[in-house]
Amino acid sequence: MFVVTADQHRSRETGDRVRRLLEDLSPWADERAEHILLPLERTVGDEVQIVLSDAETALDFTLQLVRAGDWAIGVGAGPADLPLGSSPRQSSGEVFIHARNAVERARGKAEPVPVVVEGANNDAAGQATAVLQLLAAVVRRRSAEGWAVADRQAQGMNQARIAADLGISPQAVSKRARTAMVEEERRARPVVAALISTAEGHL
Repeated sequence: MFVVTADQHRSRETGDRVRRLLEDLSPWADERAEHILLPLERTVGDEVQIVLSDAETALDFTLQLVRAGDWAIGVGAGPADLPLGSSPRQSSGEVFIHARNAVERARGKAEPVPVVVEGANNDAAGQATAVLQLLAAVVRRRSAEGWAVADRQAQGMNQARIAADLGISPQAVSKRARTAMVEEERRARPVVAALISTAEGHL
């Protein structure tokens, strides 16, 4: 099981962004409902939490938060006390402790990128953190132009369709994709997801 806990950075300066985040990620949650064991909710203050069934969805949700910006993110991997409660706040178990420890670390200045994985398998969690931070660094530096290409590729559009949709040449699409490191992200995702899954401790 996987729990992602995120705490907003500098909420006193930027204002509470939890409600906006819940609204913005509602379509994402609808598309991945089968992998969401307990839905995203505000737990306390400017913190949110979600409980997920698989590592791929946990990774994708984490990168959604990285893209949104201003979040310290902790990914917990491990067992929970069953049955789960009606919400993350009403649930408990080792995976929730891992997520709590991870977000506390992510808040600290020692982490180069505010994303940390903790789990039942410490070695795999450490490896997952290292590679996830590298992937998150790529994602959070991507420009709006790069996202315009990345989002359309994720929707299944080919280069010619993306070029027509954006009103640019296919060569410009290719250049934007290279600059945004879209292919590198695509190839790295399964590796990171596998490490997060191993951190759960079953393998």
